[in-house]
Amino acid sequence: MLKSLLLASAASLALTGAAAAELAQIKPEGYRTALDGTFAPHAMPTMSGGVEGFNVDLAAAIGEKLGVPMEVTAAQFSGLIPALQAGTYDFLVAPTTVTEERAQNLLFTEGFMDTNFRFTVPKGSEAEGFDSLEDFKGLTIAVNKGSVYESFLTERAAEMGWTVVAFGTNTDAIQAMTSGRADANMAGATVSAWAVQKNPQIALSYEYATGLVWGLPFRKDDVATRDLIDSVLECLKTDGTMAAPSEKVSARPRC
Repeated sequence: MLKSLLLASAASLALTGAAAAELAQIKPEGYRTALDGTFAPHAMPTMSGGVEGFNVDLAAAIGEKLGVPMEVTAAQFSGLIPALQAGTYDFLVAPTTVTEERAQNLLFTEGFMDTNFRFTVPKGSEAEGFDSLEDFKGLTIAVNKGSVYESFLTERAAEMGWTVVAFGTNTDAIQAMTSGRADANMAGATVSAWAVQKNPQIALSYEYATGLVWGLPFRKDDVATRDLIDSVLECLKTDGTMAAPSEKVSARPRC
């Protein structure tokens, strides 16, 4: 992950005039943000009771770049957007799929990672060889409640004849599959790949290409914070921080 980052502070940012104006919007007390703490490898529990992962380190990198504290809360994904809208958080650092529906009610940064949908299935099952959505017709598919994966499956349930069962975390959804309560699980491609590395009972199956990206969401009326964080993300892309989300990388503070 990015724990070795020693990023430059906001004072070292090479900013345009517009971005410099955004710096005036920085909250000296810092920002409150949140993510799903079970969405490994982007966020996952630590043995000490905390949370770690790429997006946790991304939040820390944003805070260091701006020179302010970043308070990160872990909660179930289904409650994150409602809490953001209620003002509990300033923005979400959870990797959130940008969709037309969500964009009607939220602002997003530019995408920082492509996101495809990937099925995981019990290892050794016939479903390992599935290579289309149609192959999953009539099956029970476990998914994280409130996610874009749940929406995608639910919208096609009548056509495909599959049963969608939603759980508070993707970990619970995978557990439902391994215990026989579901035939497959759908999640983001990176999350599914990580789960397979850690769980010898499951295997990767069909990957659905979406053409979608992950971004960070903000309230619709908070253009200033969105623009500020968007500028920081551009800097993190430039200095290499965003290049390898599953690896520890050394900081190269150029911005």
